[in-house]
Amino acid sequence: MTLAALAAHIVAAETDQTRWKLVWEFLEEYRWEPATTRVGLLQDEPGQTGDLRWDALLAALAEHLLAQVDLAPPDWVETRVLRRAWFPAELAIHRADALAWAPAAFRKHGVYLSVHDLAAA
Repeated sequence: MTLAALAAHIVAAETDQTRWKLVWEFLEEYRWEPATTRVGLLQDEPGQTGDLRWDALLAALAEHLLAQVDLAPPDWVETRVLRRAWFPAELAIHRADALAWAPAAFRKHGVYLSVHDLAAA
């Protein structure tokens, strides 16, 4: 699944719970892709989801994954930054964890999701 396809699935999903499952599925598929094809999954700009939070999350995800292989993010990620931080976690303890452990790319885009949550996906 490409990041652009993920965006289309997010638009079609009816609940945030389903959207998160799609993100985790993308990450799982990404990890199983050969290293030579992973970058191609992140390059095309995803369509807008209709929710700025999810648009910023997709940009943060692309930037984070590309940084892991020492590549610059595509230009399209630069415009997808939240003005107000988004903490997807509902419990205060998880929000504190996200505040302490959110990867730099996620912080830059205003999405506070713990690196532990990304690794558990």
